[in-house]
Amino acid sequence: MKIICEREKLLKAINSVVKGVASKTTMPILEGILIQTNDNEIKLTTYDLEIGIEYIIESTVEEQGSTVVNAVMFSEIIRKLPDTEISITLNDNNLLEIECEGSLYKLATMNPEEFPELPKINIENSVEMDQKILKSMIRKTIFAVSMEENRPVFTGCLFEILDNKINVVAVDGFRLAWASNYLEKNNNDFKAVIPGKTLNEVNKIITDSFEKIKIGVSKNQALFQMENCKIVTRLLDGEFLNYYSVIPRNWETRIRVNRKDLQECFERISLISASVAEKEKKYPVKVKIDVGKITILCTNQTGDAKEEIYLETQGKELEAGFNPKYFLDALKVIDDEEIYIDFGTSVSPSVIRPIENEDYTYMILPIRMKD
Repeated sequence: MKIICEREKLLKAINSVVKGVASKTTMPILEGILIQTNDNEIKLTTYDLEIGIEYIIESTVEEQGSTVVNAVMFSEIIRKLPDTEISITLNDNNLLEIECEGSLYKLATMNPEEFPELPKINIENSVEMDQKILKSMIRKTIFAVSMEENRPVFTGCLFEILDNKINVVAVDGFRLAWASNYLEKNNNDFKAVIPGKTLNEVNKIITDSFEKIKIGVSKNQALFQMENCKIVTRLLDGEFLNYYSVIPRNWETRIRVNRKDLQECFERISLISASVAEKEKKYPVKVKIDVGKITILCTNQTGDAKEEIYLETQGKELEAGFNPKYFLDALKVIDDEEIYIDFGTSVSPSVIRPIENEDYTYMILPIRMKD
């Protein structure tokens, strides 16, 4: 095998596939990148038995072949080489020679025949959308997936196609994030729960552009396919929460507030609430709503903090406790200038929605405050 390619192209491909390399495994082959040639293309593949990534780039292939090389070492060398053409050759001793200007490295390789094949997916349902839209939907929900492995289905996001609209939903037991978008073409209704780990990697690979991405699902696998890259992942089993039924439709108290102003208040008050060990459960902030005003308070061993914003209010006065991080996570991803926050009682869920758009809903549970 002998190939010549531009460092920039090769590095982009490596940075994409390296996210599918196994970090803790007893199989060294899974710590590698499979390099294969086909005419004047190179295909790089990684697979940790849960997520597999393929990336194809054009290059000059002087001699066809394939090999597997340790992903970390290969990527670090390519990353630090000059930004010019790189020659990669598999020599007679099965060492991978990497040459660039005055640099020469030789890496041990592994047998490509031992590299596991990516699952062949018999796509039953699929949907196509702009990468830009998918990237936004993942960004607005991924932070709310559960970190608890005792309910695996909640460690992923529900992808649901319903009435020609795509819904992406994440829930962790304390909050729920729901992003939606209408689709350009008619699609069959279907749903699948995709691991949060996979979506994090997909979000790093896709671009903020109008280039298309196709999402296909079978019974237990999903496929994300772009022009030169594909990502294969297992689906999560289990019954996902009936998210629509748990979101309150009525409110007792409503505020209309500038999102950025409220975000800055929570960021400042978090300096106090976040400065104590076990702060999130032990030291929530108190949110107090009076006519025309919201007050956010925090008291702990570090000190006291108080923030006030004058705003538009409707309904009853209210006091409730919240984890400030859960508020901030949502405020950071909403693009709209103004939002509604609807409250029920001091122990019932609150709902954040943009005023201009109906494409995002965020529900957060309050925390019981100690007197």
